Amino acid sequence: MLCRIGEVEVWRILEVNGLFREAERLFPTAGPDVVRIMEDLAPGQIEAASGCVILPVQGFLLKTPDHVVLVDSCVGNHKTNSFPDWHQRDSGRFMAALAASGTAPEDVDYVMCTHLHTDHVGWNTRLVDGRWVPTFPNARYLMPSADLPLIEEKGHDVYRESILPVIEAGQVEEVGTEHGIGDSITLISTPGHTPGHVAVRIRSGGAEAVITGDAIHTTPQCRYPDWHFVYDDDPERAVASRRALLESVSESGARVLGTHFLLPSIGRVEADGDVFRWCPDGE
Repeated sequence: MLCRIGEVEVWRILEVNGLFREAERLFPTAGPDVVRIMEDLAPGQIEAASGCVILPVQGFLLKTPDHVVLVDSCVGNHKTNSFPDWHQRDSGRFMAALAASGTAPEDVDYVMCTHLHTDHVGWNTRLVDGRWVPTFPNARYLMPSADLPLIEEKGHDVYRESILPVIEAGQVEEVGTEHGIGDSITLISTPGHTPGHVAVRIRSGGAEAVITGDAIHTTPQCRYPDWHFVYDDDPERAVASRRALLESVSESGARVLGTHFLLPSIGRVEADGDVFRWCPDGE
């Protein structure tokens, strides 16, 4: 178990922890010193030989007193993907992490997709006898209503392989930012990376945590929230959402679970004058 927030158990479901893309490419407005800055603020996140960012891809399994909720389902197996290391993966790591939490696919009540990019919806489905079927047969799949029409219109492989089969199975529920799951899980509107992007708030027993999704990609963006991320749909809107989220968690003292943060991906954000500082657990 990664941590406990009141009565809610939080388990890390890690699928990938490897090289992604060059820092200069991922953060095009960060300037020529981006690699040095990232190494100063997040030692070990840049591979020296390539300048590429080491990027975890993980979901978080929440066990509340009433429900089992998976927040984001990573890349998946046998999926079509433009990123070579994610293309046609065939790995047991995701399912092994799920099993280590004491959870079978049949036990999951909800799959909450913070947005509908390929590395957040992959295990929505799995390939069985040449057909894509929902991985979690008893779950309701909660998807941001503002994102679904756009990905359907684009008709990407991600829609065909990871979203449409769940829709056809009748398991998808479109949700807005007012949605909640039980007494302890609510959504936070953080548009910009995608129009409907949400972060996820956990509140239980007087404790609080927030799962960032892709509102913040790396911990150096706490210090530099104005850095654009190359895959943001609306970079300036993403900056505004990022700042608002950082202000919120710094004021509340919530623990922060960074979906793509350098492992162990958990800590807090503190306001330091006009800037924010990432404080990993244990510091």
